[in-house]
Amino acid sequence: MSTDAATRTLPGVVLVGARGYGLHHRADIDRLAAAGTCTLTAVIDPALGTTTDGGVPVVSDVVAAREHGPVDVVVVAAPIPAHLPLALAALDAGADVLLEKPPVTTRAALATLLDAERRTGRVVQVGFQSLGSDALPAFRDGSLVGTVRSAAAVGTWTRNQAYWDRSPWAGRRRVGGVDVLDGVVTNPLAHAVATALALVGCRRASDVARVEVELHRANDIEGDDTSAVRVTTTAGLEATAALTLCGPTEVLPTVRVRGTTGDAVLHYTEDEVTLGDETVGSTTRHLGRTALLENLLAHRASGEDLVVPLVSTGAFVEVLEAVRAAEPVRIDHPWVTWEGDGPARRPLVADVEALVDRAADARALFSEVGAPWAHTTRDEVLDELVVDGTRVATVLDGGGTIATSSPRPYLHPVRTLGGTTVSAHHPADHDWHCGVGFAIPDVDGVNCWGGPTYVHDEGYVRRDDHGTGTVPRAEQHGPTLRQEVVWLGPDRAVVLHEDRSLAWRPVDAGWELTWSSSFRTPGAEVVRLGGPGSNGRVGAGYGGFFWRFPECTGIRVRTADAEGEDAVHGSVAPWIEWSAVFDGGPATIRIEAVGHHDPWFVRAAEYPAVGSALAWRSPALVSPGVPLVRTFRATVSDGAATTAAG
Repeated sequence: MSTDAATRTLPGVVLVGARGYGLHHRADIDRLAAAGTCTLTAVIDPALGTTTDGGVPVVSDVVAAREHGPVDVVVVAAPIPAHLPLALAALDAGADVLLEKPPVTTRAALATLLDAERRTGRVVQVGFQSLGSDALPAFRDGSLVGTVRSAAAVGTWTRNQAYWDRSPWAGRRRVGGVDVLDGVVTNPLAHAVATALALVGCRRASDVARVEVELHRANDIEGDDTSAVRVTTTAGLEATAALTLCGPTEVLPTVRVRGTTGDAVLHYTEDEVTLGDETVGSTTRHLGRTALLENLLAHRASGEDLVVPLVSTGAFVEVLEAVRAAEPVRIDHPWVTWEGDGPARRPLVADVEALVDRAADARALFSEVGAPWAHTTRDEVLDELVVDGTRVATVLDGGGTIATSSPRPYLHPVRTLGGTTVSAHHPADHDWHCGVGFAIPDVDGVNCWGGPTYVHDEGYVRRDDHGTGTVPRAEQHGPTLRQEVVWLGPDRAVVLHEDRSLAWRPVDAGWELTWSSSFRTPGAEVVRLGGPGSNGRVGAGYGGFFWRFPECTGIRVRTADAEGEDAVHGSVAPWIEWSAVFDGGPATIRIEAVGHHDPWFVRAAEYPAVGSALAWRSPALVSPGVPLVRTFRATVSDGAATTAAG
């Protein structure tokens, strides 16, 4: 047989994603090719902008790759949102797949990929490299610590702003309608979680009895950067993880293992196991590792068992489902300090190394070991707004809001009749923006808006001056809800009373919400309602009725006489209209001011929101016995606005 003929019999590998972690895969492929185990047929990476990469053809997809040789194995090192479509395309092309972690982000996506495996007869190996360590079978056979009873992953890393700026999906939970869930649990320290699960024999979804998560974030991201996980298996064992990307230094992650005859620490990045207690004497063993691509090629050649078959990541995907169901909570500013500037800027969470250590030792969540920033209260649903059998809005009590974001009742999610969500709460840029509601930055010196307080000649200042809105009484009669909202200062003294009423009904364009807030003084003194505008910040008169939108594109904001953010912001008009393309499709929200003439507050370039400015230049005054009333009528419609301003 000629050399060319022999080469053609080698399995052909296609690498999808040549940069970032793809460089590690390229080095592994080149190593195996040099050993005569495979060939690199082509590279797929649109960002390369070249026709070759290191002498290898760069192509658009796996079909085009076939023009350059066999496509037997596709290695996917692409952004998380692309994992599922790329893996499906490779399977449909008749190739086996080495898919980077996390394989997918939802239970449904995993089922789709497993079905594709069965349908095509091909296989997916998932890139949890740590699961190739020889330490895992050594723990399983009882030779290290007897029968494993629990495993606790520990990770204290540090990441700066450049890390979160490296790609459009970094730190995001959802991009372009696809769940990404990028955070410490699911991506940078995912190996720690997966290894802990494997050590207690929790691989498939059916092995999971319960998942508990506490997700937190110090960075201005959607995802989590400091989190704890506890998985209880159907066999009654526990796998936990205490993880952060906000530590002072980078420490190699480990998994602490407890067994029936002793304890051990697995340094999974080094394939080292430390047995015994370091304080009284310990020994360290270095073990080998099976490379996942090499294992996949051996599976093709001889039927060798896969190290990380797709089905064995079901337990990890159950953790992702718990992450998806939860929402990261902001770590309040007293416990976060910042170092560096620009791309080097990074947060440090106070005592996070000690808290991670305590959580790991106790197999506990952060709230259970006294982390002062572990806000565990969750929003309680007070009521639901239903139009023609469709739930269009949920009334939350604000319990999930941290103290410095001014907890208060609000609506979220708000949806069109077609199901498109048109509200956002606790966004990465302003944690205190809460759906649709009423919030006031300055109620006689109490911040009932959230975030830093604007002080004339000083700018924004962090103060312990935040208020809270509570709902002691409410009653709903059909499509009408009445709430008594009591606004309290940081000392729990009443600073303002609000009688709030909501009414909703179907209309030809969609559905209509009428919101009315009537403010009363708690005593015999005038109450001053103000904000940055009345306190000297020109053009920043926010405060009052406020609607925070989720990320959207194609924004069109207008009144009857003006269009565009600059023209509408600060204008006085009977109504304002916001039309945009949201995650679920195009939608339009028109808000009418009923019986008052406050200027409109608009943000579109910086973040998407509209509001009515109660104190644009001067404070609004609430006098004893004379309520201050603000009423709005909002129409929520599917589809884009079509009429022109005029």
